[in-house]
Amino acid sequence: MMKRVVLLFWLATAGCASSQRPADADRWLLTAARLYVAPDEPPMDNAWVLVSGGRIEAIGSGAVAPPAGIRRAATCGGGVITAGFQNSHVHFTDPVFAEAASRPPDALQQPLSRMTTRFGFTTVVDTGSDPANTEALRQRIARGELRGPAILTVGASLYPERGIPFYLRDLPPALLRQLPQPATADEARAIVRENFEHGAQGTKLFIATPQGHGEIRRMSADVARAAVDETHRLGGLSMMHPTDPEGVSAAVQAGVDILVHTTIDPPKSTWSAELIRQMVARNVSVVPTLQLWGYELAKADVPPHIRDAIVTDAERQLAAFSSAGGQVLFGTDVGYMADLDPTQEYVLMAHAGLTPMQILASLTTAPAARWLAGERRGRVKPGLDADLVVLGGDPSTDVRRFTDVKCTIQAGRELFVRSAESDDPSGR
Repeated sequence: MMKRVVLLFWLATAGCASSQRPADADRWLLTAARLYVAPDEPPMDNAWVLVSGGRIEAIGSGAVAPPAGIRRAATCGGGVITAGFQNSHVHFTDPVFAEAASRPPDALQQPLSRMTTRFGFTTVVDTGSDPANTEALRQRIARGELRGPAILTVGASLYPERGIPFYLRDLPPALLRQLPQPATADEARAIVRENFEHGAQGTKLFIATPQGHGEIRRMSADVARAAVDETHRLGGLSMMHPTDPEGVSAAVQAGVDILVHTTIDPPKSTWSAELIRQMVARNVSVVPTLQLWGYELAKADVPPHIRDAIVTDAERQLAAFSSAGGQVLFGTDVGYMADLDPTQEYVLMAHAGLTPMQILASLTTAPAARWLAGERRGRVKPGLDADLVVLGGDPSTDVRRFTDVKCTIQAGRELFVRSAESDDPSGR
């Protein structure tokens, strides 16, 4: 009853407070069958969220009808609300995003929606694409020319000297020559600075790269440490592609912030208890990308039973890391991986033992904290940005519901609204 009274107070005082708000502030009400304020707080049933000027003004529970002047978001109402999701591992390398600075918005909008906002992502981390092209895409989103997520980017990835991985060698020779392969610490620092000058908020290092036939090329410790230190000096986060447990250990020693994968090399790959203890003690986050492994192994025609066993090894790494208190960040490697639907990632994370609320944390509170954005996003709380996801069902009963997205809202603006006829973006 008290929360209903609070809402009535907020609505009734709209006129009194109008002189203190921007004249063009859009004030509206979103209702929900259930509201997850945060993964570590009890949900609220029969709930509502009051949005004003792109921020959350109030939340509560109890059915009320808004008075004249405050619209009700009927299309997005009645579902399950959470904070907006973050995909912490994406790439804008698909040719459909090429020439993002000049292509017509209509040519970019649908693929952007299908890859990101269709699945509730209000923030994504680009972990390696053409920096200039990604920056153009980000700027067009910021200007309102495209409806898309906030993009954090690492710019150009750094590779070991003469260490481009075998799976990238089919790229055009001109592009391959542009991939940074620093031989010295000074070269690494200079590359990091250049990335930040062009809009990067972090750095991605390939600390170990497969060359084929079992050979792995490794980045020297001084180069890795220099890149990480320079990234931290500039206020960013360092991300590491580890390849194998030795690469994970090297990343920890270099002071990396985020591992962008679990590992499947060598066969029956495991992370020792001591390695996991060091990772947790040094606040290293992990993006599991479990779905990627089955995708890659299928492309290589690995028999299904062997694929399953390898993915299970990666699940065990995630389970051990999470059980030890490690911070997990949701990510799929979409863009490199052509499968846009992240449903299987949720299923595999649950199979590894993560609860629905731990998975929700990996999508919301954990990445917000990791990127020092917890005062702006990650929870459904008054004063935070109105970055919201409306689901058609409760993920606590089935993690597949995380992809049952009715609406994706960022800063109070609808980025995706599922139409009644299909799952295609409605264009609203």
